Amino acid sequence: MEKKLSKDQTFELAEFIIENAGDAIIFHDCHGVILNANKAAHRILDYPENELIGLTIQDINPDSTKKTWQKFWKEIKKLKTLSFEAPHCTRSGALIPIDITVNFLEFNQREYAVGFFRDITGRKKIEEEKAQAFNEINRLRKQLELENEYLYEEVMELQTFGKIIGKSLALQNILKQIKMVSPTDANVLIAGESGTGKELIAHEIHKRSPRSSRPLIRVNCASIPRELYESEFFGHVKGAFTGAIKDRVGRFELANGGTLFLDEVGEIPLDLQSKLLRVLQEGTFERVGDEKTIQTDVRVIAATNRQLKQEVEKGNFREDLFYRLNVFPLEVPPLRERKEDIPALASHFLKLAQEKFNRRGIQLSKANLVLLENYDWPGNIRELQNVIERAVIIAPANRLVLDLPQGTKNRNVSFQKQSVKTPDKVLTFDEIKQLERENILNVMSTNWKIFGRDGAAELLGIPPTTLTTRITRMGLKKT
Repeated sequence: MEKKLSKDQTFELAEFIIENAGDAIIFHDCHGVILNANKAAHRILDYPENELIGLTIQDINPDSTKKTWQKFWKEIKKLKTLSFEAPHCTRSGALIPIDITVNFLEFNQREYAVGFFRDITGRKKIEEEKAQAFNEINRLRKQLELENEYLYEEVMELQTFGKIIGKSLALQNILKQIKMVSPTDANVLIAGESGTGKELIAHEIHKRSPRSSRPLIRVNCASIPRELYESEFFGHVKGAFTGAIKDRVGRFELANGGTLFLDEVGEIPLDLQSKLLRVLQEGTFERVGDEKTIQTDVRVIAATNRQLKQEVEKGNFREDLFYRLNVFPLEVPPLRERKEDIPALASHFLKLAQEKFNRRGIQLSKANLVLLENYDWPGNIRELQNVIERAVIIAPANRLVLDLPQGTKNRNVSFQKQSVKTPDKVLTFDEIKQLERENILNVMSTNWKIFGRDGAAELLGIPPTTLTTRITRMGLKKT
């Protein structure tokens, strides 16, 4: 049979277990005076052996005061056991997180408590790392959502605007410049009339650049309310102004590592241009309502339909900002200066429109192209796309009817008249008749159509009956 331990042996064993336990154990009275503490307690709190004895709980727990102690003792007497976390102070003054379980004891009609606690610095570090990782994942998720939102806007615009299409010398020159500047980090200023495709050029530069794996973020400077420019560019923190109900990431922060496209940059108010200049020079900014400085690495591509050099001379645009943006100037010609690209563009937009509106089998006629090429296109490529889409929608029996603005016919007639004008020579009546014959044959050669929309009479600006009479009188026949 096993021999039972004597009371003295049991006490010695208990004392040995307590003294060598891995958890710290502190025994104290109802006033918080420490009566005993094991090796682990001394080790964790960095006190030499027995130096904890005689100190109070208030000496090692900065959260414990006279007032809180009374509340704590009342609660421990009632519940008998309490578990909580509290920072404890080491002998050197460093704070460490402690997980504590305290048990209430009554002995010889006196009140005591024994606390079991362990250092949870390692656990807290892991929790903090997890929290940081979660916050970073959450931040990246929100950023990705914002990027997707912005990029969705860009994709939708690109889908409706097409690609860079054409073979004109003017366009080939633009493509050469894109190829030169894309691999660099140089800021680019794209100038040109509205609707010439400045956005597409910015996308092409970004796509060919080393930053192509990062987002291209667009800011339409003309559509931002004056009071929201800073928030749009740099973001804001919650409560920074009325309506700031949550933190918001600005476009410069969102474009970090990528490209920021400032569309209509000439619309930025003069008093806000200095803040934009600072970001371009130093690569730092602060969110509205925040003192924390954020660094960003952004390549800027700006676009404008204004003559910024003239705006600088007028005092409407900062000269230093102009030169900071105008490292590589790129001028986009209007559509009227690259009319040889109209057939390819019109065919491309026709294909897109047929898919978009589910209208198949519609084709461009030669008469259509004559009208398109003789129009000045003040709205440039965007106007051409709109005209084609409208024509597809209203096309009767798969026949494309171009509804160009008023004045198109006059421009066409004027163009034809100018083409036969010889100011240095007086023409005889026979020569005038011959020119008229050639002009009618030129128009009729497209489809020998006299009546209706896009017919020869409409193109020449005369009644169909008049044209029929002249064709008969001249003896013209379809070849």
